[in-house]
Amino acid sequence: MSDATIPSAGGNRGEQSPLLHNAAHLDDGGLSSTPMEVPMVAEAKDWFALLKPRVMTLVVFTGMIGLLVAPGHLHPVLGFTAVLCIAIAAGACGAINMWYDRDIDAIMLRTRKRPIPAGRIEPGAALGYGVTLAVGSVIVMGLAVNLTAAAVLALSIGFYVFIYTMWLKRRTPQNIVIGGAAGAFPPVIGWAAVTGSVDLIPLVLFGIIFIWTPPHFWSLALWANDDYRRAGVPMLPVVAGARTTRRQIVLYTLVLVPLTLVPWWLGFSGPIYGLTALVLGLGFLVSVARVATDRQDATGVSLTNDAPARAAFKFSILYLFVLFGALAVDRLVG
Repeated sequence: MSDATIPSAGGNRGEQSPLLHNAAHLDDGGLSSTPMEVPMVAEAKDWFALLKPRVMTLVVFTGMIGLLVAPGHLHPVLGFTAVLCIAIAAGACGAINMWYDRDIDAIMLRTRKRPIPAGRIEPGAALGYGVTLAVGSVIVMGLAVNLTAAAVLALSIGFYVFIYTMWLKRRTPQNIVIGGAAGAFPPVIGWAAVTGSVDLIPLVLFGIIFIWTPPHFWSLALWANDDYRRAGVPMLPVVAGARTTRRQIVLYTLVLVPLTLVPWWLGFSGPIYGLTALVLGLGFLVSVARVATDRQDATGVSLTNDAPARAAFKFSILYLFVLFGALAVDRLVG
């Protein structure tokens, strides 16, 4: 892996606000003022955007699947409460992440229109919003469902905020590999909500999402490479180059496909899931093979505007939705 130097993503966080303020002054000739500029006002959609709803959707779905396939019974109201707590916690992580990353979000084209760098929400308000939601979700999960689920939920929040966002993201190209664990907790939380315990099957589901995350995110990083380089975030394509990243995407996918068959191999699921996992896995391998064989220049830069990587990123999202959906269907009809 290359040790290429990356520009710093540090700086005095939050000292310069993009919010506009009215200004007026007195001069020798009397009262004069600059043109009045109206500050941007946050709307409900801005507060919702802080929750990263697109990311939240997948988190909520895998958490719900963990709850549905767990042995035992949970009252529907408590089940809804557990899923709601997972959703709120995921949103809280998104809000805190946007608060912490507001400096680099302002630099990156993909993120500069987010509510904080765009000046629609003050950083302190976003932090308070995120912390309140995070604490509230854990308390409600503990009081309404059980302490095991609440503890795993709290662990997932802490891992995402402190380990991934504040420690790994700006320090190592392995940020998304280790930090991917944060997004792998939901099925474990859902399972614990029903059973009050953490067993082998939810850990296998955790492992599937954990290994799925690098090829999923590195596919995005390949075509968002310039943004990450500009912001000084050491994503793998920035540090090691596109060729190395493509190889790593293939390697992780080769590990992922047999791992997805483990629930069937253990007898937890039947042929519906097993066949779905196999077909999806072959499709994912074809998708990442196209990424690996993308037309490149001498330095490994794509000559197709990373079209295969964009397609692989989209497929990876569909892949996880269908895979976990098949597991639930298999368990419910089996």
